[in-house]
Amino acid sequence: MKFQVMLKILFTLLKKRKSSASALAAENDVSERSIYRYVEELIVAGVPLDIIRGRNGGIFLPETYKLPENFFTEEEYAAAKNAIDALYEQLPGEALKSAAEKLAQQQKSGARNLSISGNILVDSGTWGDAYDFSDKLKVFEEATEKRQCLDLAYIDREGAESRRVIEPHLLVYKQNIWYIYAWCRNRNDFRLFKIARVRSARITGEIFERREIDRDRLPLKFNFENAELVDLKISVEKKALPDVEEWLGIGNIRRAGDALIAEASLPAGEVLYSKLMSFGDGIRVLAPETIAAEMRERAEKLLRLYPQ
Repeated sequence: MKFQVMLKILFTLLKKRKSSASALAAENDVSERSIYRYVEELIVAGVPLDIIRGRNGGIFLPETYKLPENFFTEEEYAAAKNAIDALYEQLPGEALKSAAEKLAQQQKSGARNLSISGNILVDSGTWGDAYDFSDKLKVFEEATEKRQCLDLAYIDREGAESRRVIEPHLLVYKQNIWYIYAWCRNRNDFRLFKIARVRSARITGEIFERREIDRDRLPLKFNFENAELVDLKISVEKKALPDVEEWLGIGNIRRAGDALIAEASLPAGEVLYSKLMSFGDGIRVLAPETIAAEMRERAEKLLRLYPQ
């Protein structure tokens, strides 16, 4: 019975995305306390449910979540459908009927998820997401186009989580990272949010009026406006050339005899060191000496972590 109720809760929320504990309790003939216990178990199992108390609260399943491809084997799909069919015979309901139909139509596929918008096709899949990044991006794209407010659970670089309602105005893609430029009602101002740091996003149902955007003033320089610039010069091994070309641009790389040299003025700081370290032995810093010295020190620290 417990498994059946949890399964019904999940598929009800997959269809409706929002429900109250009292409604779920009535549908399943259990107490609200049991519903919260089952929801907590679903959260532990990896389903990103949100519980919001108070007025307009409830139990929410973000639009960014769906059962991932290849979540079930063919045998598991059949077993899940049989379980839902059996439950539907005992407790008929539209949510269970819809769930059974969706499972019946589900086909395993190894295809990559591609977002297509106008004349642009983007393969936005990323490594390590609990669910596909493409699904998350589609939610932001749709909300931006239809002027739908989003309720976000957002995690900053320090790991602090906040909840905020935003009015998404513009999707921004820079240096292989997706952002949403939105009016934040918590801050009463425009903010740029990194989509990969959104834990969950829920469409509230409210339509917003677009605000005027000065695209020339978009914060696309991030934290580099006042950063010190350094004239970086590196030698590039052939194996690292494609990645360096994509980073600095082909126009900043030249051949000097048998060597490949890349030069560019870049903001100093941790972002630069992290980028340089990511190339491993594929590059060598020639100038400035301060950067080269820091790279040597970091390499020595790294070496000490792996003693022979």
